[in-house]
Amino acid sequence: MTAERQSREEQEARDAVEAANAALYAALEAGDLDALTDVWVSGADADDVRGAICVHPGWPVLRGRASVLRSYALIMAHTEYIQFFLTDVEVEVLGDVALVTCTENILSGGEAEEEGELGPLVGGRVVATNLFRRTGDGWRLWSHHGSPVLTSGGDDE
Repeated sequence: MTAERQSREEQEARDAVEAANAALYAALEAGDLDALTDVWVSGADADDVRGAICVHPGWPVLRGRASVLRSYALIMAHTEYIQFFLTDVEVEVLGDVALVTCTENILSGGEAEEEGELGPLVGGRVVATNLFRRTGDGWRLWSHHGSPVLTSGGDDE
């Protein structure tokens, strides 16, 4: 294989992983559990006990496809509005495994006090590590780990 072809294939893999990562956040923003399910490893690659791992900020480790997908269903059911602005996105691909690190700048909204009103908006930042596996169906999320970024009110850095 020529160096040019290898470089092109590596870039195509990085682009595909970045698209799979973007699909995760698009599904969350849309509240689309079916699309989110498609982002994660399938039942052929993960069962209800192992094969998929997720750590939401402040949550214990969730293992197994059913537990992971149930957690997202709960988050979606209790989140009125959410939007992600991803920064510091880095993609590394090694064979059939890819690692994406990024900062999730999150804007979310709660329930309104009165019908027809907008609820309060809250911002936060989470550093995420998303691990993908190349499967027969393309790149699928294998593990998500989110850690909150702690900030102090008086520090500009």
